[in-house]
Amino acid sequence: MRRTNLALLAPLAMLVSAPVYAQEGDSQKSAELHAIIDAYWDYQLEQYPEFASSLGVDDPVGRVSDASLEAEDSRVEKAKTWLTQLDAIDTAALSEDDKTNYGILRRSLAEQIEANTFGQRTINFTNRGGWHQNFASMQNNLPFRNAQDYRTYINRLKQYAKINEQSIAVANQALAGGYVQPCVSMEGYETSISGLITDNPEASRFYQPFLRKRPETIDAVTFNALAEEAAGTITDIINPAVQKHLDWYNSDYAPNCATAPGISAQPGGAEYYDFRIRQMTTTAKSADEIHNIGISEVARIRAEMVEVAKQAGYDTREAFIEHLRTDPKYYAKTPEELMEKVARVTKIIDGKMPSVIGKLARLPYGIKEIPAETAEGTTTAYYNPGSPDVGIAGFYYVNTSKLDQRPFWEIPALSVHEAVPGHHQQIALQQELDMPDFRKHGAFFTAFVEGWGLYSERLGIEMDLYDTPAKNMGRLSYEMWRACRLVVDTGIHSKGWSKQRAIDFMTDNTALSEANIEAEVNRYISWPGQALAYKMGELKIRELRGKATRELGDKFDLRAFHDVVLGQGAVPLDMLEDQVNRWIKATKAG
Repeated sequence: MRRTNLALLAPLAMLVSAPVYAQEGDSQKSAELHAIIDAYWDYQLEQYPEFASSLGVDDPVGRVSDASLEAEDSRVEKAKTWLTQLDAIDTAALSEDDKTNYGILRRSLAEQIEANTFGQRTINFTNRGGWHQNFASMQNNLPFRNAQDYRTYINRLKQYAKINEQSIAVANQALAGGYVQPCVSMEGYETSISGLITDNPEASRFYQPFLRKRPETIDAVTFNALAEEAAGTITDIINPAVQKHLDWYNSDYAPNCATAPGISAQPGGAEYYDFRIRQMTTTAKSADEIHNIGISEVARIRAEMVEVAKQAGYDTREAFIEHLRTDPKYYAKTPEELMEKVARVTKIIDGKMPSVIGKLARLPYGIKEIPAETAEGTTTAYYNPGSPDVGIAGFYYVNTSKLDQRPFWEIPALSVHEAVPGHHQQIALQQELDMPDFRKHGAFFTAFVEGWGLYSERLGIEMDLYDTPAKNMGRLSYEMWRACRLVVDTGIHSKGWSKQRAIDFMTDNTALSEANIEAEVNRYISWPGQALAYKMGELKIRELRGKATRELGDKFDLRAFHDVVLGQGAVPLDMLEDQVNRWIKATKAG
């Protein structure tokens, strides 16, 4: 899963000024399109200064994004203006590249506008985290090259109380409107808040930039003074604001959590869920259609799991899974041991990458442990993008809590998804492609990004990563996990399923551990529709690969196919299909 900072990446498209790609299109129409892109980008830099800093834009003042509903309403009004301007452009006169630019921008604007029409716009956190964790993670994407960078960071820390007040005000409006997270998904959420409060400011996550090696551009006296100021800010501003957040959550929010797990129980919830399906899958499929696709995929994968169990010498699928869940040899005794296993597997994968991908991303990636205060309630792993512009690597974050729930046989499938050829390859390559920067840095279509991640797990077969029945069952369990999401997410939010029914379905069909299943179902409850994207995107990529294989025959080249899929960055699934079809036609002709 790619981890997205919702506070910084609220719009789906963060736009950067780009050259005009006239090609065979009308240069005047292309100029009109890129003028809109430029204007929108200027506004985005103003509205999301933290994101701008991650791209290398200097901000001596250290501004922060406005988290209020009034600010979002203002952004939406701007979006309406640009959408009107886009609709006035004759798209037939645009080149193919600019048609893609236009389509991505228009779709992103339209979804931003539509999202703001629902009362659910006031839901500003999930069980996986909220504004406090987003702010604490801000440092991961900021440069710390000189004294000014540290000063900018401190100035932002000093404004956290304002962000906290704005965010609580939005959440209070959610409470008043009945747009509240369900009780069953939020157990333990308070620890994600309390875990940020430290008696010693130097032990705070907010202080971590000052524990790094001092840049040579800063003398020791200046650096120590900045560190002291940061420590004082954590003590005087950050800790009291986080404590206020904790008190509010415990006294005002948690006692008023929703009793029903599904979004459809909220005002306008059914309509909102339909929107989320369209937004997350980039398809027009209904909840019922997706539910049935999930049922079919679960049956297919279950049959494959039976065969793998037989290969392992077990009479039943269930017996093999029980062995995998309970044999101590499959589990690390320390976080260090787990991270060493992950490091070894990822290095093996790195060596196999040229066999399946033609154009490899240049930006490296690293591995880190998920922060302790969020680990127990969150997923197995996630990816945080880097920034080639400011010299920050991508990072594959691994959950090292509850070690008896993190089996070694999951690591190959998990790693190809989160690192390479999955999220890191796709996102880091997108950041260096020769295309407008708004697509490099901001176009994020979950069905494509997570669909590619899941498809990458299947690529592990061709990379010979699943060389034991246990590892292959790990792959199938992960695929089953995503197939179950189609059933469970729609079940909860469209068909009235309880949390326990969802857990029972996942337990019966996957090899996932009890803790992972609990965390995952809580995620689906508090984040409607997002989990549908994985399997829907993967199925489309597999469909397109099958078509290309059939039509091209001996001309089919797997590495070339993957380069085509990744070569335009993240796009809606219909645009991906058009891209592949054009490649098939050109290859036939060539």
